[in-house]
Amino acid sequence: MKKLLPLTLIISLPFMALAQSFKPVNKEASPEVNKLLSFLYSIKGKHILSGQQNYNSDRDVFSDSAKAITGHYPAVWGSDFMLWGDKDLGQHLVNEAKQKWQDGYLVTLMWHQGRPIDNPPYDWKQSIQGKLTDAKWKELITPNTDLNKKWLAQIDVVAGYLKQLRDAHVPVLWRPYHEMNGVWFWWGNKKGNDGIIKLWKMMYDRYTNYHHLNNLIWVWGPNGLRDLPLDEAYDYKDFYPGADYVDILGADIYHFDYEQRDYNDLLKVANGKIIALTETGELPKPEILAAQPEWAWFMVWTSWLWTDNTHERVRTIYGLPQTLNHEQVKTMLNKN
Repeated sequence: MKKLLPLTLIISLPFMALAQSFKPVNKEASPEVNKLLSFLYSIKGKHILSGQQNYNSDRDVFSDSAKAITGHYPAVWGSDFMLWGDKDLGQHLVNEAKQKWQDGYLVTLMWHQGRPIDNPPYDWKQSIQGKLTDAKWKELITPNTDLNKKWLAQIDVVAGYLKQLRDAHVPVLWRPYHEMNGVWFWWGNKKGNDGIIKLWKMMYDRYTNYHHLNNLIWVWGPNGLRDLPLDEAYDYKDFYPGADYVDILGADIYHFDYEQRDYNDLLKVANGKIIALTETGELPKPEILAAQPEWAWFMVWTSWLWTDNTHERVRTIYGLPQTLNHEQVKTMLNKN
């Protein structure tokens, strides 16, 4: 049986008194965002939230699998605005996210965005994992060019869905342009102030100051560092937009690649802000979590839950004293 004393102590104390915390980067952030971010700081270094990614076409399949394996639903529910067919599933995704928040789950959303030079449906290899020439990238980040306008039209569609969540008072752990330090997406490996840093700030400005999406917690999620030929992921600091544009920093880690030096590098860039395992394949071993206690949540990627983890491993991690699952987090949020 899990030891619940630490949880009881946490519930009895004000969120803000438990840890150094940062206010949301958006000065107009909603009360729900402020409360959720304060909660995450209250468990910082003490607990880790279980999480599970689901496809936007199968919005519960893998979370249900976690429940079947462990007896617990994950605390964090995740999905993706990816459009790679002729059917836009955004409204279904919004409806599910609303229900999940009402049911006491944390909601994290991401977007495998199609390359702006293409038209939907977006092919995975040719578009999402395609490339942009330097000339096209410059056009993309230059206001009022044709490509810039096309990109704006793309992100405005998703903004419309996020507005529905704003109006329903659903805070979203928003994770755009993930794994940007890797070489495999069209937005990847664009170093410097006119690279992905520029595009991130452009989206932040559009969503915050134009669309007033005050329900977003901005999660910056690079890939764990690696030097595999043609599959590299480079230093975090070269792609970081800065503390004024990021609420939470993450890392996507697969193949048990939980290098301690990479963890320490991310902590250095975070400079006191929350960090999270924004995607995982194989779950970290208990001894890894003991050595890396700052991870705020883990998010297992879809079917990797059972293709690359044994049921015993999943049960072990869900059952650790520091792991908080859905039932506990729902209680904690409702009491504050």
